[in-house]
Amino acid sequence: MTDTTARLRVGKMDFEVMVDLDSAVKFKKGELVDISGVVRDNSIWTDLKKGFRAGNDDLENAFNTTNLNEIVERIVKKGEIEVTQEFRNEAVDKKRKQIVEFFSKNAVDVGTGRPFTSDIIESAIKQSGANINHQPIEKQIQGVIETLKKVIPIKIETKKILIKIPAEYTGRIYGLIQEYKEKETWLSDGSLEVVLNIPVGLQSEFYDKLNGVTHGSAITSEIKE
Repeated sequence: MTDTTARLRVGKMDFEVMVDLDSAVKFKKGELVDISGVVRDNSIWTDLKKGFRAGNDDLENAFNTTNLNEIVERIVKKGEIEVTQEFRNEAVDKKRKQIVEFFSKNAVDVGTGRPFTSDIIESAIKQSGANINHQPIEKQIQGVIETLKKVIPIKIETKKILIKIPAEYTGRIYGLIQEYKEKETWLSDGSLEVVLNIPVGLQSEFYDKLNGVTHGSAITSEIKE
């Protein structure tokens, strides 16, 4: 366990609490984590390092409650969590391994059509200086592969699909389709037709997210080329 500080500014005051770093990050992402496993202190502070404790009046004015768990939930969800460099390094290393695995399963040599080994992908990432960060894989794939092309003849196996999205869901779905969109057509009834080119290895996850947002009402079909 690594203790760290979560901080939220409300009005002109800062409110801080000591939390478990790993649990707090998971809780902030929306994972199922018991708040009791996040809290590492039984007090809310205005300046934890100086030992300035928040008074009940301050808490009531800022959060409309003095309940510790409720306040911690809001601080962690809406505020900032101090993250150690070691934690950042571990997160990026984990993401790098996921990206290497993705490419070894979904990428092929442009000339031969053969897949690349994990060692070759790992070496190409280092040689090319590809930038890998903590963002979800799907937001990084395009940038990484463009960099990898400088050192190896690589391409990703993809499938092109046509999706018709009902008007009531177009606003909520737009961010999801941006990474793969090739063409979009707005129809007279307000619905949206888009042509996407999605890496084979990400299709299952994409469909899960699509159906989650549209409640299964989006119509999809594969485009044969």
